[in-house]
Amino acid sequence: MSGADPRVRAVLKLAPVIPVFTPENVEDAVEVARALFNGGLPVIEVTLRTPMAMEAIQAMVEAVPDAVVGAGTVLTAAQMEKVKHVGGRFAVSPGATPRLYAAARDTDLPFLPGVATSSELMLGLEHGLDTFKFFPAVQAGGAAMLSAWNGPFGDVRFCPTGGISAQTARDLLHLPNVLCVGGSWLTTRALLQARDWAGIEQLARDSAALVG
Repeated sequence: MSGADPRVRAVLKLAPVIPVFTPENVEDAVEVARALFNGGLPVIEVTLRTPMAMEAIQAMVEAVPDAVVGAGTVLTAAQMEKVKHVGGRFAVSPGATPRLYAAARDTDLPFLPGVATSSELMLGLEHGLDTFKFFPAVQAGGAAMLSAWNGPFGDVRFCPTGGISAQTARDLLHLPNVLCVGGSWLTTRALLQARDWAGIEQLARDSAALVG
């Protein structure tokens, strides 16, 4: 793969917020996918933090085929291959290694690696990428860090994730180098336990209305 993968930015431009969702069971995952999609957020990041996450991704892809469902917390090449196998459309990692960059190329899966320092960002640039997850966004410097990076890395674009709320998302979306933000506030444990699909859909609707 020569040059940056344009598919990554295309995905990140579909909505201002990418919900970060950790599934507890497959049936509820499908309901979450429907609620988020109907609320206007077509891109969903499903973290690989629970045993049924891959199964949930596959079920969500089959139930809501127009949604763009991908995997988060991708840590290994084997996970990257599995994500592609179950129909995931992209992969997100909290960081990145040369092996993970190679796995993304080998599987031809759009990859959003996490960076928190300039050196990590430069390593990603060396691997041909120009779009990154800034993680953990709040702890790593937030809007101030992204503003500082816009000087030396003016062509790079970001999806900040980690510690972001509906209230702070707008400040980040105003930055010229931010395409969207990732957030878990749309699928909190309380909402999931209550199976409040209407509440999730309304949060999605509110988030879809955020503009940079």
